[in-house]
Amino acid sequence: MAAISSLSLKTTTKIQSLPKTHFAIPLNLPLSCRSTPKRVGSVRSIGSGARIRCGLLIEPDGGKLVELFVEESQRDLKKEEALKLPQIKLSKIDLEWVHVLSEGWASPLKGFMRESEFLQTLHFNSIRLEDGSVVNMSVPIVLAIDDSQKNQIGGSSSVALVDDENKPIAILSDIEIYKHNKEERMARTWGTTAPGLPYADEAITHAGNWLIGGDLEVINPVKYHDGLDRFRLSPAELRDEFTRRNADAVFAFQLRNPVHNGHALLMTDTRRRLLEMGYKNPILLLHPLGGYTKADDVPLHWRMKQHEKVLEDGVLDPETTVVSIFPSPMHYAGPTEVQWHAKARINAGANFYIVGRDPAGMSHPLEKRDLYDADHGKKVLSMAPGLERLNILPFRVAAYDKTKNGMAFFDPSRPQDFIFISGTKMRTLAKNKENPPDGFMCPGGWKVLVEYYDSLASAENSRVAEPVPS
Repeated sequence: MAAISSLSLKTTTKIQSLPKTHFAIPLNLPLSCRSTPKRVGSVRSIGSGARIRCGLLIEPDGGKLVELFVEESQRDLKKEEALKLPQIKLSKIDLEWVHVLSEGWASPLKGFMRESEFLQTLHFNSIRLEDGSVVNMSVPIVLAIDDSQKNQIGGSSSVALVDDENKPIAILSDIEIYKHNKEERMARTWGTTAPGLPYADEAITHAGNWLIGGDLEVINPVKYHDGLDRFRLSPAELRDEFTRRNADAVFAFQLRNPVHNGHALLMTDTRRRLLEMGYKNPILLLHPLGGYTKADDVPLHWRMKQHEKVLEDGVLDPETTVVSIFPSPMHYAGPTEVQWHAKARINAGANFYIVGRDPAGMSHPLEKRDLYDADHGKKVLSMAPGLERLNILPFRVAAYDKTKNGMAFFDPSRPQDFIFISGTKMRTLAKNKENPPDGFMCPGGWKVLVEYYDSLASAENSRVAEPVPS
């Protein structure tokens, strides 16, 4: 999620001019929704194609969550079976995708994509199901292998997926091996093949020339043993938590940065306006991305410490907020990737999705400009096939209001009263141990951010310089 200073809201007129949109209706309009516990309610169309779902939780894509775990009683047998199969060693990112698939974030996928699913994803950003319905799928979830691995597999119809210690993680059955056209994949996903795309450099450029798809059976739930597994709630666990809290609406906020009071303003204002619409208990899913991120992003461990402080300091209400980690790797693929972020939250039970300026965007790897148009993310979400059931919430610009000593929505009639604090400015202040204006971030959260950058400086200073040959 981009810095809050750059979030924007399109006018109702402009929203309505887009074809087949599903932006949520303006949230200051009243709407009476009668919830019916433990069943999915009706869908009510409002305005220009907007969908407001009344009832409890939205259905997963395909009608049910597709969890890919081996039954506990069968795990030992599956381990023995895996030891007899050709093996594919998983990279860290591969393992994150196994995690994503196993818990149903990508429902209704049943494993790594076969060629037909891969091509539909690349060319249509969606997959057509057997019943003719369409679900959104905008990023390929694939497993690459090299020539030697392909030869090792030979005529086997199944392979074992193992970790870096050769421990069996999963079995991939009824496999299909097909060509990994890297250039096409990158061009279709990012709109460019320029060198320097972080995810492409990490997971595609040096990967094998083949892709292997099939049905996935995961032997044990994926755990990372990093002290954060308690935050990694699956879609099923999140749905149980929302039901326990009697949620009649769930609104999701995706981010990969520390939470400042501008972010909090968006989230609390969303809940206020959902209540005005007639919802009785809307619940926030604060859902930081927990998979691969580029090197200059704040690491997950530090972000989670900061998010906890935001709740402890009362910036967000713990009673109406669920903090969980989204296990997906990050592509930085802008309007293409934001569809994946939104689709996955449907499977977790969210029927509202907050979107800001340049979601999942990044700077061009070679040129001094943004890679994507800042407004295209929310426009694409409003029209994306398979996301019609999701209510998209774009927001106005928020900045630091000097007259209120805090973050507020920007008022163009008095621009002199506002300061825009970019993510770059925020990081510079933290690195220099300088305090931001009062009200920009809760003190506890800012302290965590300063500690993180201080730890980087300490690590840099403690490095012993290599001796220079004489």
